[in-house]
Amino acid sequence: MTQPSANQTEKIARAAGTVSVAVMASRVLGLVREQVFAGFFGAGYAFDAFVVAFRIPNLLRDLFAEGALSSAFVTVFTDYQQRQGPERTWRLANNVLACLALVVGGIVLAGMFFSDHLVGLLAPDFALIPGKTDLTTLMTRIMFPFLLLVSLAAVAMGILNAEGKFFIPSLASSFFNLGSIVAGLGLSLVAPRLGYHPIVGMAVGALIGGFLQLAVQIPLLRGVGFRPQWVLELRDPGLLRILKLMLPAVVGLSATQINIFINTFYAAGCEQGSLSWLNYAYRLVHLPMGLFGVALMVATLPVVSRHAALRDVPALKGAFQSSLALALLLTLPAACGLIFLAKPIIALIYQHGHFTALDTHQTAAALALYAVGLAAFAGVKIMVPVFYALDDTRVPVVGSFLTVAANLAIVNLIIGPLQHLAIALSTSLSVMVNLVFLSAMLYRKVGGFSVVSLLITLAKVLAASLIMGLAVAGLHTLLVGWLGTGLAGRFFSLMGAIIMGIGLYFLMASRLGIPEFTELKALARRVV
Repeated sequence: MTQPSANQTEKIARAAGTVSVAVMASRVLGLVREQVFAGFFGAGYAFDAFVVAFRIPNLLRDLFAEGALSSAFVTVFTDYQQRQGPERTWRLANNVLACLALVVGGIVLAGMFFSDHLVGLLAPDFALIPGKTDLTTLMTRIMFPFLLLVSLAAVAMGILNAEGKFFIPSLASSFFNLGSIVAGLGLSLVAPRLGYHPIVGMAVGALIGGFLQLAVQIPLLRGVGFRPQWVLELRDPGLLRILKLMLPAVVGLSATQINIFINTFYAAGCEQGSLSWLNYAYRLVHLPMGLFGVALMVATLPVVSRHAALRDVPALKGAFQSSLALALLLTLPAACGLIFLAKPIIALIYQHGHFTALDTHQTAAALALYAVGLAAFAGVKIMVPVFYALDDTRVPVVGSFLTVAANLAIVNLIIGPLQHLAIALSTSLSVMVNLVFLSAMLYRKVGGFSVVSLLITLAKVLAASLIMGLAVAGLHTLLVGWLGTGLAGRFFSLMGAIIMGIGLYFLMASRLGIPEFTELKALARRVV
């Protein structure tokens, strides 16, 4: 079996580390944005409406932005860099951008026109509450053009990643959050004077943030040699290859969107505030997802695409295996930390203004259940692009629909007693089903990889993470008793528990002799 080389681990870890720094800034600003929502709007009528309104264009965002298009484009663009030369590579990029603008622009116009029908389909129970459907429809119309902006931004990010530029593209979403916070807050104060609900200002702020996410990447695009030209060649071989990779992936990702539709539909029928609780919890678990899962995916995709283009299967397996081991090393302790410290984390971040103690309890329970699937989510994020790089989109499609079937079965089984918590638990369990399926299929496709070494890593990391989780829970209780339950006391108690937990985990990981951890330590010493 092929073992990942130290060079592979270091290369991916360096790129992932660069992405993680930028993503950390974005996620922190994202948390600030959620704090603004929690403090000003709490969990209930207004924020439930915003969640559904923003989710409607986001259902398509994964297809035309971070999902199918992004993975397919990076795969083909990287191949063109290796084989076709710069002139044809840049022509391909311009052709993709032109086609994207026409297709997604048409979808945006249609979505704005049919927003009322889309809201009625996604959240029919909103009609039982006076004004809630109308408010959701208005914000859906305002935010639909965000889809076009973020789709163009995703292609720009793909170009820059293939050129070895990771920091600014990953930082771009920080500008989305910054625009959403600053412009959204300002406009939410103005909106009532114009006869609108204050949260409508946040919807306009989201649109402004989407524009900033695209605009911040444009100078760097020029720096790597991209020059915009109007190119529209529908029969171009590169474009057709992207479509060939993308269309089956769209079918697979449509399964993911069906899952989101299912979850939104069921949550909208639960107690008012359920959509808000789930959204606040998911945003928090999204922090380590972005820091580790997405960062490793972004760093791994160009590497495995390059190895696939050169038909170097052993190197591809080494890159994939390094990424998966790193994902386990980083996501499992994060998941245990979120599970054991869910309530104090939620209370510290969100429980201000209109966000109540009940909201904290309900959101913390959802956070713990979402965190159960964190490592599986990261694993799927890493595996799917490997299949794309190998020109195989069928397996991820099957896996996606398998996830839908598992999610629907689990939700229907437990929604009665657990209400909104059923959705969080089902999301985690169904992504685990997908991870097991993809692992088995990839093992067959590449002629095997070192499952034993991955399982040993999993066992070691899981044991260390559980011990760390139990330790931080006890330590936090002890610190709160010493420092008090005021804001400062809660902050320093939580920070102290987290810092001690990180130190304990790294000590255990070092003693357990995990190869990827040894490589990370060596890399850290060289960087410092």
